Amino acid sequence: MEPIKVGFAFCGSFCTYAKALEALEQVKARYEDVTPIVSQSGVDTDTRFGNAHDHMREMERICGRRVIDSILKAEPIGPKGLLDVLVVCPCTGNTLGKLACGITDTAVTMAAKAHLRSGGPVVLAVATNDGLAASAKNIGTLLDKKNVYFVPFRQDDPLEKPTSLVADFTLVPDAIDAALRGEQLQPVLLAPLRT
Repeated sequence: MEPIKVGFAFCGSFCTYAKALEALEQVKARYEDVTPIVSQSGVDTDTRFGNAHDHMREMERICGRRVIDSILKAEPIGPKGLLDVLVVCPCTGNTLGKLACGITDTAVTMAAKAHLRSGGPVVLAVATNDGLAASAKNIGTLLDKKNVYFVPFRQDDPLEKPTSLVADFTLVPDAIDAALRGEQLQPVLLAPLRT
């Protein structure tokens, strides 16, 4: 395992949590030091995809450490150099908009702001129903932002949800490796899934 310190942040795209937890397992298998971070919606929201408490306990089991679940706990990430790379997986349209506009009102956005302030790479794994609509401009803004990288993404259901984009979560470890080299994993845009 590589001695890289990874932050793995979850936002509220609950329908992708199962795949995100699989990605977390892959990341933990490659890197020995992984810290889970959860937005407020992830802390508070029980859904048909599972309850918040169980999700957080699973994150803690995989990583072997407590979840960072507040702005206060996330703030030292930058000043204390706690991470080498931060992954936001899943990264919702809401979080994309906040990151594009510099809004810091969750543990995840604080972690990203603090890490970027220190010049560290942030890797975004998009999961949003409006990626080719309202969130498109935020994706464009972030594609052009220094030290921000994307996990390659695609339309997940072009016929039924034509504006929806989802990252290929199996590529999270490779996207981390590329970001640590200062590179964007290519291609960024993947062929749509067949429906």
